[in-house]
Amino acid sequence: MRVLAVTEHSDLPETHLLIGLHLKGLHVEVMCPEDAPHIQKLIRAGITTHHLRLNSRFDKAGTAEIRQRLLTGDFGILHTFNNKALANCLRASKKLQVKLIAYRGIEGNVSVFDPISWATYLNPRVDCIICVANAIRLRFEKIKFFLWKFPKGKAVTIYKGHNLNWYPPPSISRSDLGLPEDAFIVGCTVNERPRKGLLYLIKATKYLPKEANVHFVLIGNLNQKKTIENINNSPVRSKIHALGFRSDAPQIIALCDACILPSLRREGLPKGIIEGMIYGIAPIVTDSGGSPELIEHGKSGLIIAPGSASSIAEAILKLYMDRRYCRLMGNEARQRINRDFHTNTTVDQTLQTYRRLTK
Repeated sequence: MRVLAVTEHSDLPETHLLIGLHLKGLHVEVMCPEDAPHIQKLIRAGITTHHLRLNSRFDKAGTAEIRQRLLTGDFGILHTFNNKALANCLRASKKLQVKLIAYRGIEGNVSVFDPISWATYLNPRVDCIICVANAIRLRFEKIKFFLWKFPKGKAVTIYKGHNLNWYPPPSISRSDLGLPEDAFIVGCTVNERPRKGLLYLIKATKYLPKEANVHFVLIGNLNQKKTIENINNSPVRSKIHALGFRSDAPQIIALCDACILPSLRREGLPKGIIEGMIYGIAPIVTDSGGSPELIEHGKSGLIIAPGSASSIAEAILKLYMDRRYCRLMGNEARQRINRDFHTNTTVDQTLQTYRRLTK
C-alpha cells in the first residue's frame, strides 16, 4: 500500500503516526514545508519527503505539485491533515483512483450553508474523515439538509496517540520561572480565543479564599483586551503569571500541581491537557467537545460545566485541599494516556481504516 500524506505543522503524534505506518511496511511519502516541525524525524526514519508550502485553500501551484506526485507515485491513499491540504488535494486528485482521507481536530464549524465546507469536509469525493474525538464524529453524523444526510460510516474516531517516552523530565525549575516552591500551581496552556474560556479562569480567582496559596501559570498568547483587564484587576494579580508563548510549555506544565482548559465549545482533544496528564498532573476540563473523553471523572481528572467561574474555583479548591487525592489523580491520568491513548493504537486503527477503504 502506498500512502501520500500532505501536512503542514505536524506535531509529535502525527509524525509518529506516519513513522509507525512506514514501519508496518507501507510506502509512505510526505509533502510538507521544508521547515515543518519534526521533518528530520521523518527523514531519519527513511520516509521520502517533498517540500510543499500551501499558501491558501486555492493554491494553484501547490495543487499542480500534488497532482504530479499522484500521477507518478501510484498511491492508493491520499491522507490530508489540515484544511488547506484537503481543499487542494480534492482538486489535485480529481478523476484519479485514490482514496482521499481528511483529518478533523476540532468540533463544529462545518455547515451545509457554508461553501467552504463543500470544498472540504462535505465534498462527496472525501472518502473518510478521521476525527480526533467522538464528539467531532457525532457532530458530522448529525449534519443533514432536507432529504440529504451525512453518509453513515464516513466519519470515524481515531484518537491521536502519544508515547510517554517522547517527554523528557523537566529541565527547568519553579525558581527559574519565579514561582514559589510551596505554592499550589494551576497551569493553563492556550493561545487565547473567546471560545477557550480563559476569562472564566481569571474570574475564578475571585471565588478562591484570599489566603489560599494558589498560583496560576498561563502559557500562550493573550489576545483579548477584556482578559488582560481582568488579570490586572484580579485580587490575586501577583499570583497570576502570564508567560506568553513558550516552546517548552509541556515542561512548564510538568512543574504544576493541576492543569486546566476552561473551553466553552468546539474543543477537540486538547494537547495541553494531554501533555499535563503525561507528566502526571491532575487535569480539569469542561464538558466541551472531546475534552471529557480524555478522563474518567473523579479518577483521572475532573469535568466541570463550561462557562462557570465558580465551578472552576470549586474544582481547584477540591485538589488544593486534598494534595494526596490530587497526586493520585495525576498518576491515574498518566496511566490513562499510556493505556488508552497510545500511538501504537492510533497506527493500528489508521491501518485498519486504510485497508477498509482499499479492499
